[in-house]
Amino acid sequence: MNVSFEFFPPGDAAMEAVLWQSVERLAPLQPRFVSVTYGADGSTRTRTHQLVTRIQRETSLTGAPHLTCVGASRGEILDIARQYWDQGIRHIVALRGDPPKGAARYEPHPEGFAYAADLVAGLKTIADFEISVAAYPEVHPEAPSAQLDLGNLKRKLDAGASRAITQFFYDIEAFLRFRDRCEAAGIEAPIVPGILPITRFPQVLRMASRCGTRIPPWLEDRFHGLDDDQDTRRLIAASVAIEQVHTLERYGVRDFHFYTLNRAELTFAICHALGVRPAGRQPTPAPAPQGVSA
Repeated sequence: MNVSFEFFPPGDAAMEAVLWQSVERLAPLQPRFVSVTYGADGSTRTRTHQLVTRIQRETSLTGAPHLTCVGASRGEILDIARQYWDQGIRHIVALRGDPPKGAARYEPHPEGFAYAADLVAGLKTIADFEISVAAYPEVHPEAPSAQLDLGNLKRKLDAGASRAITQFFYDIEAFLRFRDRCEAAGIEAPIVPGILPITRFPQVLRMASRCGTRIPPWLEDRFHGLDDDQDTRRLIAASVAIEQVHTLERYGVRDFHFYTLNRAELTFAICHALGVRPAGRQPTPAPAPQGVSA
């Protein structure tokens, strides 16, 4: 199994301390890469740059900054990409980006890249970056149809992206149907499921409503009545994520991207249970069952 982790730039010194504790805790799991998010309107550009370059400089991890089309011209974005390449960063997560706060809908920068497929193609003119892009098993909330959304994903991959990382989801069948549709459309790149361990259920409900993720009734039931019971919530959250990954493994999925929310505890525990452990702590295979004599 291969894993990768996502972090976001901290907003203050206390959050920065928590973040670096999480980075240090998860680093021994040897993830394929760790991505660093970009503010919805590009507002964290400097902090994203600082965090990913520090990760690259001070740890053994492979940093992968998010880069979006929002709020910058083509020249500005490509200059950022050149700086990343010069600093040894070879992996970028290329996204269209969300509309700035207060904007009713996304409007491309007049001198910028219009969509993520354009951004991917532009990055490939700078250097041979490894590029990840976003995918939506339950359809991007702004997409006119599932078919058009799938066509957009194919354009991003055809432009040179290496893989697609999905929005978080809890409906396994929705992911599997989406993967089948990708295969039917001629998409051969890996479709990596995004796994979001649930720390606070109301927060997940808000996030799901913004990105079009369906929350199954069984999931609501598991967290019902636990708003003031943090310990039980963590146990339930771990069990849900472990169950989700084990089910996907049975269907041939081998790569997983964890949205950590800058907290290591749940992600580390889930990875441990799944057999992703620091070197020297690999799981011992269970002994074969012994026969019972009469």
